[in-house]
Amino acid sequence: MSRCQRAWLRFCLMGVLLTNTVCWAAFERAGLRVYRLGALSWMFRHTKLVWERLWEVSVAVVLEQYGVHEGILAADDSDQRRAKRTPRIHRAHKLCDKKTGGYFNGQALVFLLLVTSTVTVPVGFRFSCPDPKQVAWRREEQRWKRLNVAKAQRPPCPPADSAYPGKAQLVLELIQTFRQAHPQVRIKAMLADALYGTQAFMDQASALCSGIQTVSQLRGNQKVRFRGQERPLTAFFSAYPGVTQRIRVRGGTEIEVIVSSARGLVCAHGKKRFVVALRDPCETEFRDLVATDLSWRTLDIVQVDTLRWLVEVFLEDWKLNEGWGQLAKQPDEEGASRSLTLSLLLDHALLLHPEQRTRLNHQAPACTVGSLRHHCQSEALMDMFRRLLAAEDPAAQFAQLTETIKTLFPLAPSTKHMSGRDLGRQELTPALRYRAADACA
Repeated sequence: MSRCQRAWLRFCLMGVLLTNTVCWAAFERAGLRVYRLGALSWMFRHTKLVWERLWEVSVAVVLEQYGVHEGILAADDSDQRRAKRTPRIHRAHKLCDKKTGGYFNGQALVFLLLVTSTVTVPVGFRFSCPDPKQVAWRREEQRWKRLNVAKAQRPPCPPADSAYPGKAQLVLELIQTFRQAHPQVRIKAMLADALYGTQAFMDQASALCSGIQTVSQLRGNQKVRFRGQERPLTAFFSAYPGVTQRIRVRGGTEIEVIVSSARGLVCAHGKKRFVVALRDPCETEFRDLVATDLSWRTLDIVQVDTLRWLVEVFLEDWKLNEGWGQLAKQPDEEGASRSLTLSLLLDHALLLHPEQRTRLNHQAPACTVGSLRHHCQSEALMDMFRRLLAAEDPAAQFAQLTETIKTLFPLAPSTKHMSGRDLGRQELTPALRYRAADACA
C-alpha cells in the first residue's frame, strides 16, 4: 500500500470508530474537513487497492499477534433492513421478518468466525441472494397449484444459476478460502445452525478441514433408524428421556441440562450420525443436535455447540458499534463489499488496541466493543485538547477551531414553527352571516 492509501484507510477506520457510520459526509465533519467528502469517495471507488488481499492480511495479523494456531469455525447468517426501493443496493431482496412474520426489503449476509481460546475473529463474509428466476417460478408454481393444474402441465423449475449460490454453498466457499489463506491454523470443529444441517453441507465442510467434527441441528420430524426401527427424532427421544448432566457454557457458568444421545442412521443423510437431544430443565422441548464424528463424547459435543452463540454476540456488536449496520448507503457491489470490509477491519483494529491486547495477553476478560469504542472516542477528544494546549497561541487556535466547527454544523431552518410565515385569515366574514342563518333555518 502507498502512503496515501494507508493515510486514507487509517482516516476511514477512525471515521467509522467516531461516527459509527460508513458515511463520507460524517467522516468530513468528524475530521474537521481535513479530508473532503469528494476526495474520500473518490479514493473509495478508484484506488487500486486489492481489498480481498487486504482482508486476508488483516486476519493474518490478528492471528499472528495472538499466536493463534488452532480454533473452531462457526457460521451464521444475518439480515440487514434497507429502504423499500433500493435499485442500486447490492443483493437487496425481500426477506422474512422473524419478529412479525411479515416481510421487508434488505440484504442477507453470511459470516464465518474463528473461535479460539483467546479471541473470536471474523474471517469471512458473503452477500446472499436467492435466484430471481427460481423465486418467480415458485410464485407461479403456487398459483398453478391453487388452480389445480396438473404437474405435467406446469412449467419446470429453471436450472440453478451459479451467480446466486445458496447460503450453504457460500459458507463452504468461505471455509475453503480461509483454509487456503491460513493453512497453519488447525481447525478442530465446525459449527452451524439448523439451516446447514444437510448431508451435503456437513460432509463437505468436514472434508474441507481434513475430516473435522461438524455439528449442526436437525428438525424433530426427521427420522432416525436405531436398532432396526425407524422413528422421528421426537418419538425416538421420548423413549429415551435422557439424564441430567452438568456442562460448562462457553467455558464459564456451569448449568444442568437433560441430555440423551445415540449413534444411529439419519435417514435424510443416508449415513450414521451422532444425534443428541438437549434441553434445559425449564424447557419443554428438546433441541436435536447432529454431529459427523462418532468418536466424540456426548458432553464434548454439547459443550462445543454452546460456542455457536458467540456468532450472535459478534453480530450484535457489529450492528450496534461498527458502522455498517447503522448507516451504509454505498451503492453497487463494490460499494457494499468494500464498505462492509471497512466495518469488519475496524473489528480487527479494536482487537489490536493496546488496552485489549494487554488484557488478552494476561488472560484477563476482554473489553466489549461498545466500551472500547467509547474509550477511543474519549481518547480522541483528549488528544484534541492536548494539541490545543500545546499550540503556540492557544487562544487563536481555539478561535479557529470554533469557526471551523460552526461551518461544519450550521443551524438549519425548521418548518415545524410558523414564525415568519403567513397563517392566513382566521375570522368570520360579516357579509356571509346570512348563509349561517339560512343553514340554521
